[in-house]
Amino acid sequence: MQTLSEHSPGNRYIKRLQDGRSVWLGGKTIDVTAHPAFQGTISTVASLLDMQANPSTLHPLTFPSPLSGQPVNAAFLVPSTIDALLQRSQAFRLWSDATYGMMSRLSEFSRSLLTGWYISRHRLGDGAGQFAEKIARYYEQSRDQDLLSTTALHDPQIDRSKGPGEAQDPDAHLRIIKETADGIWVRGAKMIATAAPYVDEIIVYPFHRRTAGENSYATMFAVPVNAPGLHTVCRASFASDSREDDPLSSRYDEMDAVLIFDDVFVPWERVFIKDDPEAIWRLRQDPAAVALSQHQTVVRLISKLGFIAAVGHELASSIGVTQHLHVQEKLGELLVQLETIKALASVAEQQAKRDDATGVWLPAIDPLTTARNLGSRYYPQAIQILQQIGAGGLMQTPATLDELDGPLGELLQKYYRGATLPAKERVRLFKLAWDLIASPLGSRHELYEIFYAGDPVRAFAGQYASYDKQRLTDPVYQLIRSEKKVTSP
Repeated sequence: MQTLSEHSPGNRYIKRLQDGRSVWLGGKTIDVTAHPAFQGTISTVASLLDMQANPSTLHPLTFPSPLSGQPVNAAFLVPSTIDALLQRSQAFRLWSDATYGMMSRLSEFSRSLLTGWYISRHRLGDGAGQFAEKIARYYEQSRDQDLLSTTALHDPQIDRSKGPGEAQDPDAHLRIIKETADGIWVRGAKMIATAAPYVDEIIVYPFHRRTAGENSYATMFAVPVNAPGLHTVCRASFASDSREDDPLSSRYDEMDAVLIFDDVFVPWERVFIKDDPEAIWRLRQDPAAVALSQHQTVVRLISKLGFIAAVGHELASSIGVTQHLHVQEKLGELLVQLETIKALASVAEQQAKRDDATGVWLPAIDPLTTARNLGSRYYPQAIQILQQIGAGGLMQTPATLDELDGPLGELLQKYYRGATLPAKERVRLFKLAWDLIASPLGSRHELYEIFYAGDPVRAFAGQYASYDKQRLTDPVYQLIRSEKKVTSP
């Protein structure tokens, strides 16, 4: 893995990963810095961190820490001005464009959540656990040490018909099993912790609302990935070792994992909320955390939809079908998707308002929620369009690019060429499209874009439930309650 220098941010990050963490892949514990399944991904993350030390990208990727004066990641920037909010957006876009939107858990999401909780710290918490002081110290530590993090929120799918209070096995849901003067011990599991094997910190709390009788399952805390008793169990790797033949899978396999807490100790300093469903739900709904984190996800979606639109155009051009009306209609749909999400992000930023209680500027939430919800439907449609454009040609590529220079090279160069591209470039393009559409990584991305924000049915219903519907209905009732008489002509 090559980075700027031995002491670059990327190399410091890689060294941090050699901390004895218990990461399991294929039934064995592994060193993620040495295992081939993680080489491409960790190298990508390291290169992104190195951008923070590059003079050409130092701004907007960083800002001076209020404590040390050293540059720190812009996801931690408190948007006390509209310019600061726009800098956050520019920083998100730099990393998203650098990875074509294919890496969704580069820590900007969890860092944005943490920044939101820090902003709202005095109105959050359970009233007894010094939430404000604890979250402030954790935020400052994460910011100044440039710690990467992810969240672990969902319960394992053992029996979804039963909540924590109804499960026969009390360990089916993460819970506290012991308390001492020093902290708590927790037991259970959480999923789906994307990027957990190669980040520094895990932030844990329940995604779904707990009832009043489920207090013992309503706790929020943070642990380092190498905490004793914490096991990170990875899904099968979708990584490839060939950048030539698998340009996405070789670089951007964001590993998903189940976290097993086998009696893990958490000091009180890192226990932010304990046994309080209402405090957890206030935290989940906090306007600052929601707006800042959704802002990041929408900026990333723009990069990804732009990438797909570009691939679609090049596929069609390479085989000479852009003159067909039905192909133009499909390519036009990709552009409509892209421009819709871009417009919603722009509106969210233009309609940003200063929160009187905290003094920070937050993007408008309705356009962001709309964009996220549309994304869960747009992405599968976009993938289907690429399938329709590439059609059988997606399966008509040689196994490796090297074959184009092999014994049959002269014939392959003749029959694998395109209308606008020589054979090697056309094969590269179609292999890229296959990696995006039909590889294990591509299938994972489609599933992720549908469900990463939760059940899309609940997400759409939630937007309806929380929307200010009176703004829509007032004009209706002004019309039907009008006392003006309408005379016949």
